[in-house]
Amino acid sequence: MNDIRTTRYDADERGYFGDFGGAVLPPFLEGPMAEVAAAYADAKNDPEFQSELRSLLRKYVGRPSPLYFAENLTRQLGGAKVYLKREDLNHTGAHKINHTLGEALLAKRMGKKKVIAETGAGQHGVALATAAALVGLECEIHMGSIDVEKQHPNVVRMELLGAKVVAVEEGGRSLKEAVDSAFAVYAANPDEYLFAIGSVVGPHPFPTMVRDFQSIVGQEARAQILEEEGRLPDALVACVGGGSNAMGLFDAFLGDESVRVIGVEPAGEGIDTDRHAATMTLGVAGDLHGMHTKVLLDADGEPAPVHSIGSGIDYPGVGPQHVYLEQLGRGEYVSVTDAEALEAFQRLTRLEGIIPALESSHALAYVAKLAPTLPQDAIIIANLSGRGDKDVDFVAERLRSESRA
Repeated sequence: MNDIRTTRYDADERGYFGDFGGAVLPPFLEGPMAEVAAAYADAKNDPEFQSELRSLLRKYVGRPSPLYFAENLTRQLGGAKVYLKREDLNHTGAHKINHTLGEALLAKRMGKKKVIAETGAGQHGVALATAAALVGLECEIHMGSIDVEKQHPNVVRMELLGAKVVAVEEGGRSLKEAVDSAFAVYAANPDEYLFAIGSVVGPHPFPTMVRDFQSIVGQEARAQILEEEGRLPDALVACVGGGSNAMGLFDAFLGDESVRVIGVEPAGEGIDTDRHAATMTLGVAGDLHGMHTKVLLDADGEPAPVHSIGSGIDYPGVGPQHVYLEQLGRGEYVSVTDAEALEAFQRLTRLEGIIPALESSHALAYVAKLAPTLPQDAIIIANLSGRGDKDVDFVAERLRSESRA
C-alpha cells in the first residue's frame, strides 16, 4: 500500500508480530476470521477498492489533514519545535473515520448486512455509524454505561446517524466490557455481521488491517514535514490505548531509525494505584479479545478493571505490534496521569485555540515533558488524534469539582 513503510516490523502470515498477535479464537470463529482475512487480502490488492477508499478520504473526510506548527506552545515549552498532525479536523472529529470507511467498504464487499463494534469515547462509534450510513449498512454500537453517560453527545450523534447503541452494564461498564458485549453478539451471527474493531487489536487480520487503513496519517505527516522543514522529525508522540492512531502515525517512519516513536498510555490516578490503564508499563503476556498481547491482570488472573480520564484509552490490553516494537527496542512507551492530561488539555486550548480530545491530551502532556529536553532545532510531531467537543462538559465539571475541593 505504501512504498515508504518497511516490512521489517510486520506480522507473519499467521498474524504474529514476533510472539504477539495471532488469532486466539474458539473453533467456531476460526472460519469467519479466515474469511475476513482472505477478503481483506483481496481488497488490499484491488486497485478499484483502494481507489474508492482514497477518493472518500479526500472528498468526504477532507484529507490530507494539516500538519500545524504550534508556535505558541513551542514558545512556552521551550526547546523543540512542536508540530500537530490535525486528525481532529477530519469529518467526525478524529482519526477513526480513516479505518471505519475501510471496514464499511470491506463489509459491503463481503455481502454483510451490518457492522458491529465497541466504542469508548464514542469517536469510533460515531465514525462507524457515519461510514455505515454512507455505504448503506445497518450499524450496532456497544458502549459501557459509564461512557454512555460521560460521552452523551456522541451517543446522540450515533443514534441520529441510525445506529443502535447498546449500553453495557456488566463489570467495569467501560471499553473492555463493550468489546466483550459486541464480540458476543458478533459470535452468534458472523455471517450477517462484520465486527469492525476500533483499534489495532483483536484477532488477525485486524491489527494489520486497521494499521493499514490508518497509515495515511504517517504517510501525509512524512511528506508534510519534509516539505515544511526539509528533514524528518526527531520524535513522534501519540497516545496509546489499543493504539491505532499511534500505529497510523508511526508506520511510515519505522524504517527511519533516527526518528523516535513514543507511545503515551494512561497512568490514570497513578501507576502505584489500581486506577490506571498502563498496559505497556505494567502488563504481562496474555490472551485478550482474540490476540496474544500484553494484558493488565487482576489477582485472579482475569483482565483487570482499568481507569483513564480518556474513555477511548481505558483498555486493559494493547495492539500486539506495539508490544513487538517495544520488544525490539524500536518503540518507547511512557505514561502520564489524568491530572497531567487535563493540564495539557487546558494548555493547548488557551495557547493555540485548539480544544483537544482528552485521549490526545495524553500525548500533549508528554510533549510538554519532552520538548524542553531537546535543542531548539529538534522537531516533534504529536498526533492530535481527536477534538475535545465531546469532553468539554466533563472537563468543566471536573474543574468545578477541583475548585470546590
